[in-house]
This record gives sequence, structure tokens and C-alpha cells, in this order.
Amino acid sequence: MMDRRSLLLPCLLAAAAVLCDAHSKLAKKSNDVVNGPLLTTKIDAKRTLIVGPNDEFKTIQSAIDAVPEGNKEWVIVHIRSGVYTEKVVIQETKPFIFVRGNGKGRTSISFESASPHNAESATFAVHADNVIVFGLSFRNAARAGLPNSPEIRTVAAMVGGDKVAFYHCAFYSPHHTLFDQAGRHYYESCYIQGNIDFIFGGGQSIFQCAEIFVKPDRRTEILGSITASDRKEESAGGGFVFLKGKVYGVGEVYLGRANEAYSRVVFADTYLSKTINPAGWTDYGYTGSKDNLMLGEFNCTGPGADASKRVPWSRQLSPADAAKFLTVDFIDGKDWLPAFYY
Repeated sequence: MMDRRSLLLPCLLAAAAVLCDAHSKLAKKSNDVVNGPLLTTKIDAKRTLIVGPNDEFKTIQSAIDAVPEGNKEWVIVHIRSGVYTEKVVIQETKPFIFVRGNGKGRTSISFESASPHNAESATFAVHADNVIVFGLSFRNAARAGLPNSPEIRTVAAMVGGDKVAFYHCAFYSPHHTLFDQAGRHYYESCYIQGNIDFIFGGGQSIFQCAEIFVKPDRRTEILGSITASDRKEESAGGGFVFLKGKVYGVGEVYLGRANEAYSRVVFADTYLSKTINPAGWTDYGYTGSKDNLMLGEFNCTGPGADASKRVPWSRQLSPADAAKFLTVDFIDGKDWLPAFYY
């Protein structure tokens, strides 16, 4: 008689193959194009500082502090597997740092930090230019707070430097997860979860093959928003572009909200699950003109991509209108990124 496990195995393998194929069609990403060895080769650092319980540096911050002020050559800060319970700040005077973990499921920075101020609450903060991060999870472990107390912030990561890139990282928080404050940034194959305005700020950033997970938030009755762009002027940089990723989660959420007169957010070639409210976008808390908003979608799929009930001031972009958002030229990435997808 054939062992039941031998009958079950082909079924499991077939199911896994279907799931993998479906995921590849959604995310459209390669397993090997961007990885730690590739980035390490591209950056070609001459010095590596290793962080671990049995290594010279026991904390991540002590390794960052060991990088010289005004650093001009790439330095690798390699963080071994484990959970590091600390706040980490890369100061403005410490550029050209490659923070390399052993994978977002193995190396994690976690800290419980709640504050009325976004910057003060951040578990991980980057103020320096020219910083690359690979294979790390960032978690703000604070509790969500009391109902009807949305002023409490629990930022997982704050990014305020220019030319900063994250590859295969994860960001966790009850809400207000990623404070993309200022500068040009690139996020490749990252996982981001949160609820209210959980990707926000004045940065000009591309999220390539992002996995966005929406959590419920019991503190307030309003629906949350994935994004809140702080772009205030037409001549200013800023704006978030999501390419070839997927959005799913629990409950309902808006793609973003009108936050400033020139808020700019585009979702393109993205799978949108039914967690997206049919209106798509919200003007909650905003009373200014909507004439100059760029809150748009292009070639998205899934039940949440139905545009028939979208708010009239959002945009369904034509190929010509979308073109300038669909490559790393939006962040001048060809000039500074060590690796990227178009």
C-alpha cells in the first residue's frame, strides 16, 4: 500500500509551483538579479565592520559610530543573524555606509519607541547621504496606543538622507511605519505593513516590487491610508511611485490621501486587493485646492483596481502620462544606484 505522504507530496509541490508562478506574475521580480553578493561586488568596500554577540562590535550603533566623520569610501557594517534591541541612527556626517544583514527573516532591529514626534519615535534613522541597506527588518515594537489617540507615533524607519536604497528589507509598526522624510530613495522587494499614513513624508522614492500589508487600527474609526505625500510646491521634488508590487491586508484602506497642494503618488502595474476602498483616495483633513494633486494609477489589476467609483480628483494615467514614473529616472537612479530594475 502506498504511503499517504508519498501521495501528498506531489500535490504540495504542484500547489507550491502554482503559488510561485502566481507570485512571479504579480511581482515580476528575479530571484537573483539583486542580492547581497551582487551589491557587495558593486559597492567594492575596502573595510568591513562585523556586528554580533561574539564579534568586535556588540551593537549596531557602536559599529556606525566607528565609521569616521566625513567618510568618503564605502564601509560595510555587516550584522549577523539575530534580533538587536536598540535604536540606530546613521548621522549626517557618516555617508557611504552599506548596512548588510543576513536576510530580513534573520536579522532584525527592534525597539519599543512611541512619541508624539515622528523623528523621535523612529527605531532606525538615516540622516546621511549615500547609504545602502540589505537584508534587514526594522520593527517598532510599541503598542498601538489607546483608541482615539492617533497622535502617538511609532515609526519603524526614518529616511532623511539623499541617495539611500533598501534591498529586501521589511518594515513593521502598528501604524506610521515608514517616514520617508526627504531625499531620493529606492526600495527594492521590501515588505511594509501599517495602517494610517504608514508611508509618508517629503521624499522622492520608488518602491519596486513592494509587498504592502494593511493592518486594522482600533484607535480611530476613519479608514487608514497607505500614503501621505508632503509635496508642497510644483517645483519641489517629492512623491512616491509603486511599481509591480501588491497591496493586500485586513479591512479597508485608501491608496493615499491629499496631504499637501502638490501631493504626488502613483501606483503602476500593481495588484490591488479588495482591501482598497472603492473611492481609492481620500481628502481627510485636507481643505486646500485639489487642482494640482497627482494621485494616480496606471495599469493596476485586482479587485481593488476597479476605477468606476474613484474620487473625481484622482487620475487614471495614460501610458504617456505614466512614462516618467516607470523607471529609476524618476529618482536619477542610474547615477547612483548599485543595482536596480527599470
